[in-house]
Amino acid sequence: MSWESNVRKVVPYTPGEQPKAADIVKLNTNENPYPPSPRVAEAIRTLDPNRMRLYPDPKIEDLVHAIALVYGRKDEEVFVGIGSDDVLAMCFMTYFNSEKPILFPDITYSFYDVWAEMLRIPYSTQPLDDHFHIRPQDYMRENGGIVFPNPNAPTGSVLPLSEIEEIVKGNPDSVVIVDEAYVDFGAESALPLIDKYENVIITQTFSKSRSLAGVRVGYAFANPKMIKYLNDVKYSFNSYTMNYPGILLGTAEVLDTVHFRKNCEKIMRTRANASARFRELGFSFDESCSNFLFVTHERVPAKEIFEHLRTKHIYVRWFNKPRIDNYLRVTVGTDEEMERLFSALEEFV
Repeated sequence: MSWESNVRKVVPYTPGEQPKAADIVKLNTNENPYPPSPRVAEAIRTLDPNRMRLYPDPKIEDLVHAIALVYGRKDEEVFVGIGSDDVLAMCFMTYFNSEKPILFPDITYSFYDVWAEMLRIPYSTQPLDDHFHIRPQDYMRENGGIVFPNPNAPTGSVLPLSEIEEIVKGNPDSVVIVDEAYVDFGAESALPLIDKYENVIITQTFSKSRSLAGVRVGYAFANPKMIKYLNDVKYSFNSYTMNYPGILLGTAEVLDTVHFRKNCEKIMRTRANASARFRELGFSFDESCSNFLFVTHERVPAKEIFEHLRTKHIYVRWFNKPRIDNYLRVTVGTDEEMERLFSALEEFV
């Protein structure tokens, strides 16, 4: 009997390309084009090399308290992990243990089905409508849990808070995870729902709006009972999920709310200008409340545009998947980066 028969085989998540060439425009992984708070640079200078030999705080108390303070929550309502991917994976392990299928959209963050397959969680995808919007009625069926991003990725579409509440309220026996990785770019957070319902958890990240994708900080809000269950699983898997530099830098970043808001406002202004330019060039798309636009051209196939842009050292994301293989997801960069993008598009489309 081969040892490989006991291997857990999965099709892994495919992250966005990370090109290493110089002089590129990188608009393919939804990173923030602006640096984090100056307080992060100050915190880096205070890093104590002697602390590196010690284990970090397993409770991550400084960062948990800072997040709770900024959002007006209690410490026991906050969970922190290594990016929202880590937080979401812990949520899958903690809350999705039914024999019933979990539900998520057919076009969504492509890590959901990877976790479900890896953890042997049954799942059923619910089709977005023709405008790539979630339909709450599709989630009013027997299930073992629900997860969806708001705004959705990669489409950027937003579900109003009233419809999110409809899903939560309609599934009192299931945990509903609202993945808010992009919420800070114009969408309304579902955070108030944790005061009304005990079955909802909200996840967010420092990778997009807070410019710390390279540090890996994610967090979640829920009632204290749900957070306790989540911590129990974390401590059974890895007690030291956040390292000392990550805790220090994350705390410095989250406390600078002025810098955070200015960066978000700059990105939203650039997004509005880019939307107008895309339309002038014959692209169509739904309004976005994220730091990207999900666009399709009236004449030129998305794959051809994607390949042309690569020749110009401009990277966007093309998904070779049903329903969306004629769309491009374009991260909102700086005004200068977007100008290079549009100059390249003007000569091709």
